[in-house]
Amino acid sequence: MDSRRPVPLSLRRQRTGYLLSLPGLAFLALLVVYPLGYNVWTSVHDVGLAGLIGNEPTPFDGAVNYRAVVADPAFWHALRVSAAFTAGSLVFQFTIGFALALLFVRPFPLNGLFQSLILVAWVLPPVVSGTLFRWMLDADSGAYNALLRGAGLGALSHDWLTDPSTSLLGVVFANVWVGVPFNMVLLMAGLQGIDPVLYEAAAVDGASAWQRFRRITLPLMTPVSATVLLLGLVYTFKVFDLVFVMTGGGPVDTTTVLPLYVYRVFFEQFRFGQGSAAGLLLLAVPMVAAVLYVGRLRREGERG
Repeated sequence: MDSRRPVPLSLRRQRTGYLLSLPGLAFLALLVVYPLGYNVWTSVHDVGLAGLIGNEPTPFDGAVNYRAVVADPAFWHALRVSAAFTAGSLVFQFTIGFALALLFVRPFPLNGLFQSLILVAWVLPPVVSGTLFRWMLDADSGAYNALLRGAGLGALSHDWLTDPSTSLLGVVFANVWVGVPFNMVLLMAGLQGIDPVLYEAAAVDGASAWQRFRRITLPLMTPVSATVLLLGLVYTFKVFDLVFVMTGGGPVDTTTVLPLYVYRVFFEQFRFGQGSAAGLLLLAVPMVAAVLYVGRLRREGERG
């Protein structure tokens, strides 16, 4: 006679859930937890090139690397550049993306074709987009200067990426081009979720197009807009490859965003402890945005 007691169904489901989550947990441990933990360890030790490969001891030095980063004027300069780059990119990406979403949410001939062409900017690797814009903004052979000269506005032609007064505008312009499709797609999904009956009732009551937009569209799009801006902040604040390809942080550090500062400290100056500390400080802004985003999703889930 079998004396074993049957395992309850709820417990079997719980065990199955744990087993199914093991690959994901292993992935997170290998590619997120270990690198992040090693970065934290490096940030509180005196790690040189010889110490990194194990030929020298790496003494614990507490918060010395963090104090060195905070005392470095180049860190604060990079933080200001990152803030300007992120704010400029988000404003134009969201505004243009919203306008395009309002346009493409209505059916018209070749709607799908135009959407596909716009989405090309999103699917291209940032290195390709950066190379493309570096060529288009070139002083001698760039497409934009050629366009200005062809329109009789040659006096406005400019060396956009090598002039300190316009270099940041050039990389913001390229990043706006990359980010607009992402904003457009998410905002279109939000617009399609608004019940058309609301617009029909407002039109029957005599509301103008502007009043329908201001009284119906904007309030109902607020949750989606907040999500799009939070995701845009997480993505834009850590942009490295696009800026690196276009300007390398120059001229005279006018486009040195915070990820580029971390790269230079780590891979050019070989100050690994200080670079790790700067990298963790760089993570603070996206982490705060991610926490806000998850909190918003949880509140929306609770409201049903």
